[in-house]
Amino acid sequence: MVRRESALQFYPIDAAAMRGRGPRALFTNLVRLGRGVWQAIALIRREHPAAIFGTGGYVCVPLFVAAWLLCVPRAIYLPDVVPGIAVRFLARISTIVVATIPDAAPYLQLSAQRPEEYLPGQRQLIVSGYPVRQAISTTDRVTARAVFGVADETPVVLVYGGSRGARSLNDAIREALATLLPHVHIIHVCGREGDEPVLRASAALHADAKQRYHLMPYLSADGPLTMSAAFAAADLTVCRSGASVLGELPIAGLPAIVVPYPYVHQDENADYLVRHGAAIKIADARVARELAPTLLTLVADPDKLAEMRTQMRALAQPEAADIIAGLLQRIARGD
Repeated sequence: MVRRESALQFYPIDAAAMRGRGPRALFTNLVRLGRGVWQAIALIRREHPAAIFGTGGYVCVPLFVAAWLLCVPRAIYLPDVVPGIAVRFLARISTIVVATIPDAAPYLQLSAQRPEEYLPGQRQLIVSGYPVRQAISTTDRVTARAVFGVADETPVVLVYGGSRGARSLNDAIREALATLLPHVHIIHVCGREGDEPVLRASAALHADAKQRYHLMPYLSADGPLTMSAAFAAADLTVCRSGASVLGELPIAGLPAIVVPYPYVHQDENADYLVRHGAAIKIADARVARELAPTLLTLVADPDKLAEMRTQMRALAQPEAADIIAGLLQRIARGD
């Protein structure tokens, strides 16, 4: 993917999860990690990096261990609230730890600091925000709505579940089309896992769907139909609560109904938005029966939506990318 979609150089390094399912898997993983560390040592000696930046996961472990052994400065970034096993380990051998929001601090047993409180030579947790592309804050609303075929001021709801989609969200929307379409436009990014034909067949049964149901499996980063345009066009979104919602939704100022994926730590991300009055959380097990009434209650209350929009925008940290870049430069210089 890196080679296909960018001009960045890519160097593969062996990696494996830090735990195995049984003794044999654990032994195999440890061997792969050891091999990855030797590969990373060779890579660092060849490329001479001034600093190393990682965004978590077991793929970072060999490189960070090698950098620690060779005394190369290291920054680990935690996008979510709750770190996995790998990030907990990497935070202990990193020069600096960076997180999206302060809620991550207790999980890493560090106190959250502002960027201006960074002190060289001390292992700290600096809160940076979540880096987002500039287009999310600069795309024009009127143009974006026109691109999606929204020709009136009817509220627009954006539904998305990531590039692979979210089956429970797709099913809930499909079952609620008759209830929702008289009141809203729906931009539905359903994912590329095969739900599109079923959704199109269901939409064909509703008279309003041709004008008000805008279905697509995926939105690219380029062209007129982008996620940035969808954010700009929408008045409300229904989505999972992966790490990106902590950055993208605040920058877009987009109120949300968040449905955490139940098998990973997404509830903590959702709870942060809910606690600040920017979102409403619905459990995945209840989304089929609660989504439509919750959504209709919100779009019928412009004052509530406006309040949520204000609270969401208050969480925006548009300088996140600059903060992280600045921290990397500082640890690279040793100051």
